[in-house]
Amino acid sequence: MTETSARFREFKMPDVGEGLTEAEILKWYVQPGDTVTDGQVVCEVETAKAAVELPIPFDGVVHELRFPEGTTVDVGEVIISVDVAPGSGEPAAEAAAPVQAPVAEAPAEEPEAPKGRQPVLVGYGVAESSTKRRPRKGVPVPEQAAAAAVQAELNGHGAAPAVARPLAKPPVRKLAKDLGIDLASVVPTGPDGVITREDVHAAAAPAVEQTAPSGVSRETTPAPVAAVVSSDARETRIPVKGVRKATAQAMIGSAFTAPHVTEFVTVDVTRTMKLVEELKGDKEMAGLRVNPLLLIAKALLVAIKRNPDVNASWDEAAQEIVLKHYVNLGIAAATPRGLIVPNIKDAHDKTLPQLAASLGDLVSTAREGKTSPAAMQGGTVTITNVGVFGVDTGTPILNPGESAILAVGAIKLQPWVHKGKVKPRQVTTLALSFDHRLVDGELGSKVLADVAAILEQPKRLITWA
Repeated sequence: MTETSARFREFKMPDVGEGLTEAEILKWYVQPGDTVTDGQVVCEVETAKAAVELPIPFDGVVHELRFPEGTTVDVGEVIISVDVAPGSGEPAAEAAAPVQAPVAEAPAEEPEAPKGRQPVLVGYGVAESSTKRRPRKGVPVPEQAAAAAVQAELNGHGAAPAVARPLAKPPVRKLAKDLGIDLASVVPTGPDGVITREDVHAAAAPAVEQTAPSGVSRETTPAPVAAVVSSDARETRIPVKGVRKATAQAMIGSAFTAPHVTEFVTVDVTRTMKLVEELKGDKEMAGLRVNPLLLIAKALLVAIKRNPDVNASWDEAAQEIVLKHYVNLGIAAATPRGLIVPNIKDAHDKTLPQLAASLGDLVSTAREGKTSPAAMQGGTVTITNVGVFGVDTGTPILNPGESAILAVGAIKLQPWVHKGKVKPRQVTTLALSFDHRLVDGELGSKVLADVAAILEQPKRLITWA
């Protein structure tokens, strides 16, 4: 490492180990020539589901911003370089953006980051080993490496290790066959090297113009095109990226992978609504957000405890059903950036006040657009409250990797037969969608019936819990 190269440190788009593959740079908080300190936030990026501020893990003076605002950058790409020894007298021109190493070369010449503090998406302090990727199996021969690199550039992703038989689900294989695409030539981006529909579409797209040589400055990269209005102002085309892109991919993957079944039940929740009002005045719930969703969440948790097999996932690769002995309860939230589903970790262990506090934090963080990627990983079941929009119910699509999702409709005053007489009662409709590969109709019906029974008689929260 030369003295000049040691003078300049590079900060790459971080990988938090939560499935993040790319992020869009929303805003730069610094410019070339600005002084930065360890822990200072230098930019805001939007991942697949959230906006996150990135702190830089060293002191110095900003030398170069590699990408303009609005650019989507792959994880591992250098986004900023910093002069960590501005007083050394070395001319800044000598430390321009280094030429990117060929794909087949190991990054032996990159400046070695200081041990003990590694940059992550939110803060520092992660052990050095926790931010390293596992070594790829096998060493490809030069011809294979070159072919993988070319295909990776066409697909817009990094090369993946070669496997004997491409991993892809039956619908994806059919799509590839219909499009005349050889799956062996497609670079997978899904978990565990699985080829997705998006990978096939990317491979089927016309060859793009050759990318600029690595020696060309990143400053020449044009910013992505914004929404375009047609000449007659009758249509607007909006680029699909960020939250919308992630949501679309997740919904397509879920709808065409898991066989959905949805069941409905209409229930009198008058007693639950009375309990909500009583809890608002309880000193143990002081300062907490108490609403029907809180008791619906608790009812679902009790129903899962009574029917634990519903809390599971389907492992296609291993051909196994994975039973979860914990409940990470997802709450679908509509935000200015789009739909996100953060989850409450270990919700099954929480008391009612703790659950209320977690729900409040989850909702407020989501509305502010500050939900972390980790908060949206590892969910087991989800609740979507479509009733807040005034609709009766819906047929919700499963969150990928989960087996059930409960939709809650609007609670309305309706005529209802109560104790032999027609009376106005608070009524709602619940809908439970579940993965029919691992949840039979009987099990799904029991879960939904239990939730309804608890909301009709909330004292069952005590007797059944």
